[in-house]
Amino acid sequence: MNELPNPVFPISQIGLRGPQQPVLLYKPQRAAPLTRAGHTVHWARHQDEVRAAQRLRHAVFVGEMGARLNSPIPGHDVDVFDNFCEHLLVRDMADGQVIGTYRVLTPAQARRVGGTYSDTEFDLTRLRVFRDRMVELGRSCVHADHRHGGVILALWRALGDFMTRNRLDTMVGSASIPMSHLGVAGGDAAASIWRQVSATHLAPVQYQVQPRLPLPVDRLDGSLDVEPPALIKGYLRMGAKVLGPPAWDPDFNSADLPMLVRIADLPARARRHFLA
Repeated sequence: MNELPNPVFPISQIGLRGPQQPVLLYKPQRAAPLTRAGHTVHWARHQDEVRAAQRLRHAVFVGEMGARLNSPIPGHDVDVFDNFCEHLLVRDMADGQVIGTYRVLTPAQARRVGGTYSDTEFDLTRLRVFRDRMVELGRSCVHADHRHGGVILALWRALGDFMTRNRLDTMVGSASIPMSHLGVAGGDAAASIWRQVSATHLAPVQYQVQPRLPLPVDRLDGSLDVEPPALIKGYLRMGAKVLGPPAWDPDFNSADLPMLVRIADLPARARRHFLA
């Protein structure tokens, strides 16, 4: 098995840094694998495990959503950010198959690669106050046969442990709405979901961001009563704020909502699950 070509680089210790306080460096702290209800949760340790996550992503994004990916490896979803990210995996204990994944870009790695994936979709200038303690969550997906609460809950608990161990407090990312969601085609579902969530979960104006390629919500029917995707509903239950209107991602055939979750804003119930 090949080792990761890009090693895990240290992330900066968080804290007040005066002129007499040196910047200390440490590697991201990752817990040992966890076993829960028929599956295990762990962080990728070598390239073969990253490839397994990339195959699952390809199956979901291309096979199910119809994404058009410019990947250097057939059957895998690979992009420039992967080598800079930590990859979280859930495996089915029965056959060892990867059934769920997230990738996490730490602050130090975001600086090395020149930004986050979300920066390519949105102008995140207003989030600069969070950058030193902010991770980007991305490429979240779960195998079609395992889309129940247990897998996503296991992923979130591992993420919560990672955030606590590394003294990070802010998570940002894009939550996708397929352009044909629940049988509603053409972006009307995304426009309707944006109308719903902007009325109840919009971030304060000082943290709002703008899409680089906006979904033209004003020209779509935003009056439909349509349920958001499960991941968006889960984020909202965790106290997430929607940072602005959706971007249109033609490659992934989706509308992407920019979302932010802060540990301090977790409701009591979500805190018990996320920080268990």
